[in-house]
Amino acid sequence: MLRLALLLLLALAFPAAADVWTFETPSENIQCSVGEDVEVMSDIHCTIIERSGAPAAPRPTGCELDWGHAFYMKEKGPAQLLCEKLDRNKDGFDRAEYGVTGEFGGFTCTSSTKGLECRNQDGHGFFLSRGRQTIF
Repeated sequence: MLRLALLLLLALAFPAAADVWTFETPSENIQCSVGEDVEVMSDIHCTIIERSGAPAAPRPTGCELDWGHAFYMKEKGPAQLLCEKLDRNKDGFDRAEYGVTGEFGGFTCTSSTKGLECRNQDGHGFFLSRGRQTIF
């Protein structure tokens, strides 16, 4: 009993480390990383590798990297499009089969044959498919 109490005391004395989850759609075209931290707001970063159509938002002045591929949001607040180099060589992602909904770090993401939709606690989010990307 004393050992259990000591373990519980040690567990409470040190802050929990951040957890990171990665997943991709079955097409392997959309890949996401979710970071969850007990003391800091969680975030999600998704990349759509092959896309068509207009970007979800106009390219900002000064953005000289890839535009229209990287989406980001925290568990509260609006989603945003990032100006960053497109990474096409990602490995080690878990598969989010079509029809699956996952909840983690303040986010709910649903993978379907139409695309991937992710929302945060405020209802903000994004929808990603090869032919259409939107921020809401």
